[in-house]
Amino acid sequence: MLNTPFMTYPRSAYDLTGGLTYFARMLDKIRLHDAGELPEDYHPNIGKGMDARCCRYLGVDYAKLAERVLTGGTDEEILHWCIEQGRKLTDVDILVWNGFSMKRGWRDPEDASAFLVKAKAASGLSDRDDIQTLFDYFDVDEKRKP
Repeated sequence: MLNTPFMTYPRSAYDLTGGLTYFARMLDKIRLHDAGELPEDYHPNIGKGMDARCCRYLGVDYAKLAERVLTGGTDEEILHWCIEQGRKLTDVDILVWNGFSMKRGWRDPEDASAFLVKAKAASGLSDRDDIQTLFDYFDVDEKRKP
């Protein structure tokens, strides 16, 4: 029997905090990285990609957010901190973020669609037409969804 290390993945990007998608996943990545439990292949993208987009949308600096996360608190408390530091979110702001983030990789005119195609190929999932977005890919790749 092969001895394989236990992998700890961040929560699904679909999980909500204060109505926002992705935020909980970003906080999990910060906490797991600090604890030395985030898989190595996630390290190059910490604070980049969707992390950076989420922070820019909230109007907060990623490095400052990471510092805040590591001082402790619930996801909701940290979101409240982001709103105090950055900008207040309306229901429309949340709707816009969720619509953008949940569809990332699906028919995107920029690099997200190409990234999704490459990620699926690298994971042996090129034949999976049901994986249409980055969120879908995360859930399948991280074994939350068959």
